[in-house]
Amino acid sequence: MRKNILTLLLITAFVTGLEAQEEAKRPLSDSAYAALITCGQGDEYYLSWGHSAIRICDTSRGIDRAYNYGTFDFDTPHFYWKFSCGNLDYCLSRTRFSYFLSEYAFEGRAVWEQRLRLSPQEVNNLFILLETNYRPEYRYYKYDFFRDNCATRVRDIVAASLDHRTLSPEVTLPGAKTYRDYLYEPTERTRLWWRLGVDITLGIRCDQRCSNYQTMFSPIEMMHTFDTMRVSDTRQPLVDPATELLADIREPLKDSIPPTLVFWGFFVLMTALTIVGLRKGWRLAAVDRTVYIAVALVSVVVVFLWFFTAHYCTKYNLNILWASPLFIYFAIRTTKSNRWVVWVQVVMLLAAVVFCFFPHPQRLNAAIAPIALTLVIRLLAGRLYDEHANLNIKY
Repeated sequence: MRKNILTLLLITAFVTGLEAQEEAKRPLSDSAYAALITCGQGDEYYLSWGHSAIRICDTSRGIDRAYNYGTFDFDTPHFYWKFSCGNLDYCLSRTRFSYFLSEYAFEGRAVWEQRLRLSPQEVNNLFILLETNYRPEYRYYKYDFFRDNCATRVRDIVAASLDHRTLSPEVTLPGAKTYRDYLYEPTERTRLWWRLGVDITLGIRCDQRCSNYQTMFSPIEMMHTFDTMRVSDTRQPLVDPATELLADIREPLKDSIPPTLVFWGFFVLMTALTIVGLRKGWRLAAVDRTVYIAVALVSVVVVFLWFFTAHYCTKYNLNILWASPLFIYFAIRTTKSNRWVVWVQVVMLLAAVVFCFFPHPQRLNAAIAPIALTLVIRLLAGRLYDEHANLNIKY
């Protein structure tokens, strides 16, 4: 009985797959259209930059679908490890557009539609490409937040569907923003602690100026960029003006307590504690060990993301100047650390402070400055205690 059921399921899946392939081969009607769908911000941090999809609508054939390149499976084996290593597979999903829209209506998020000014042949090209991409052997891809995500896939497949014409050439405009600038925009007053965490993990590559194509890693930016895109033959706009399908009805997010303010307060506290400790002869070894262990753990994350993952954006990370592996050494040997090691680390910390205010080649988060200065004070105070250990310092 079980064999019969399994056989029936396999036959059904095979026939359904053949029907889908045959359907993709049938041309759409001349009234069919394709549209770029852009979804607004969500309440979670990873939804801060919106989402993109493609709509294919052909009422004469009863087709109205959303193609979504931003799908992943939480049940994937070793999901979090693959995600942290940059090896998580995302995939193209396909659903009725009404179902897609209802999901965003439930979340209270805005949705805009920009109809693509494509010829009937180009709409059909796009439909065939999407249906081909949806086949199991093609639907999965290695996700990269900046270079290969739900938005860039949409951009590239639209460009590939054009028949004997191209989009505007890739250019980098004077004064163009960096990847990090685009990351900052949706989190100007909210999610500032998330921003600090992301800034710590991202490297120099996030501070390169973006061309008009590269800005489209962000769905919201891609919507705006498509408004200005032209095709090579007619120099006409690629899309119609955006139409709002759903309004944003979410409750506004609360402003975050700035981490910069918190860490400057920590700096003042540690400075006062250091001054009192110097006067009273306190070594404060337990305080130092706690702080150094915390920084050492951050350094492990920075080193891991730089050297042991496939992430494009976490390489060459100057946060290693303050979140240095040397703090593993300082945490283990709080007292009597090698003088030259201490001075090397102090110079690195001061360099990190400079990059907080002069963001070249990498922009460090402003909250790093008080953290780095706090570490400088404690390292120098430790050296001072060690050099005067013969003066009956209390521990």
